[in-house]
Amino acid sequence: MTAGDHTPDLRDFWHRLQTGVSVAVAGPSPEKLLGIRDGVLRYFRDHLGRSVSVAVVPHPSAEEPAALPVSNEEAFALAERQVGELSRRLGDQYHFCIASEGTLDAVEVAGTAHWFVHNWTVVRSPVGEAWGGSGSVELPPRLVSGLAGEQIPFAVPGTRRGGGMMRSITGGVEDRRRATALATTSAFATLFYGMLEGRPGHRRS
Repeated sequence: MTAGDHTPDLRDFWHRLQTGVSVAVAGPSPEKLLGIRDGVLRYFRDHLGRSVSVAVVPHPSAEEPAALPVSNEEAFALAERQVGELSRRLGDQYHFCIASEGTLDAVEVAGTAHWFVHNWTVVRSPVGEAWGGSGSVELPPRLVSGLAGEQIPFAVPGTRRGGGMMRSITGGVEDRRRATALATTSAFATLFYGMLEGRPGHRRS
């Protein structure tokens, strides 16, 4: 693993990163915490070929929505506020401050709205900020037909503690933890692109 030329004030960050990864996470959700940990481990293990210890610490957030945001823009704004709050409160105590939120978003096709659920993760660190997203699962049209946007989050029987709406729709094939992990891995890939190198000759899927 190598880091390119960086300003002197970042040397401590890179030095501390060699001994393990510390992460502050907005909110207490166990599946969110586990998903972020999975995503961090996957990035460092699969991409960089390096075993690392990862400490993921939850921090209360002033904003914990009762239901999923109903647009990508709303989810982005919420996660941005959460990660900003962490950064201001904690400074450089952790390598990374992370916020991750599920969202519902509508895509109109031939005059019909198709609603999808997915996750976004934002990672903030001394080297910058990056976003990553998970795959999307469409809500069954028969369940949301005729409903207003604010009613959609309550149309599918899924709870945060039960794996979320994604788990409910897929029967457990996908869930909030996996979606959060994928979004987190993607965010780290963007954040460190051109800074950290993977294993020589390592085939990436």
